Amino acid sequence: MQSLRLTTDSIITARGSKNAVDARRPYAFLVEPEHSSSGRVEDVATIFLTNRECPFRCLMCDLWKNTTEERVPVGAIPDQIDYALSRLPPAKHIKLYNSGNFFDHQAIPPEDYEAIADRVRDFETVIVENHPKLLNDDCFRFRDLIAGELEVAIGLETAHPEVLQQLNKQMTINDFEQVVRVLSKHDIATRAFILLRPPFLSESEGVQWALRSMEFAFGVGVLCCALIPTRDGNGIMEQLGQAGEFTPPSIRSLEEAFEAGLAMKRGRAFVDLWDVEKFYDCQQCGAARRDRLQQMNLTQKILPAIDCRCCA
Repeated sequence: MQSLRLTTDSIITARGSKNAVDARRPYAFLVEPEHSSSGRVEDVATIFLTNRECPFRCLMCDLWKNTTEERVPVGAIPDQIDYALSRLPPAKHIKLYNSGNFFDHQAIPPEDYEAIADRVRDFETVIVENHPKLLNDDCFRFRDLIAGELEVAIGLETAHPEVLQQLNKQMTINDFEQVVRVLSKHDIATRAFILLRPPFLSESEGVQWALRSMEFAFGVGVLCCALIPTRDGNGIMEQLGQAGEFTPPSIRSLEEAFEAGLAMKRGRAFVDLWDVEKFYDCQQCGAARRDRLQQMNLTQKILPAIDCRCCA
């Protein structure tokens, strides 16, 4: 399946340098609309928290670029949330994304849970990220502290067992299923991140396995799937590209997979449009395709395809 020897050490060695970050400031924050579980389009505040790097060195990850080397001090995460919320417009829901795992004690100090819960008390939903191997009783403790509903976002990435192993995710699809079922049993909703065309798959295989991964996730109880086109930019992905093991997906594959995910009607499906311009294969219709995908995100309906004479 691969010509490169991929290990945690080789993944780290291929990296560039991290960005300078401040432990008392989030490295980014924004408010954007999302089709909520209620069926309405509602604003979601997303705060990208600054904290220690995730202990899992996933092959495709570039989130390490905005992390610290050490655990942030107690009080830093509440300060980051204060900083962002004081500069953002009101929203009904909030995502506390942290380049790793919310319930990793080296990322988010448990001593801050109560202060964090106090700061998000006015939000109807609080969404955090976590790896299945780092889910623990702190999840239920935090759920009991917040006023709104807790949702946990988990990177399934792919249901292809061999590719999942090669991604250095250090989990299996059984690990994913077990965690989703436990969370569902405790009335905690889950969303899954799914990669479109991770390394080692052809374009058609990438679409096929994105769909199989969404079907698997919905089948074990996930209520929302976010489809993410696999990107380069972290060093090792460029090496895989040079070795012929990775090519980013086309925007047409993104459209195909997203349409099929919506057609399943098994839960909400979204497509990640961050930096989607990288996947344009026609500058004449690229922006129109992006806008169509965004409207499909918001409406959860398949809209008429873009007709472009230049790339027909």
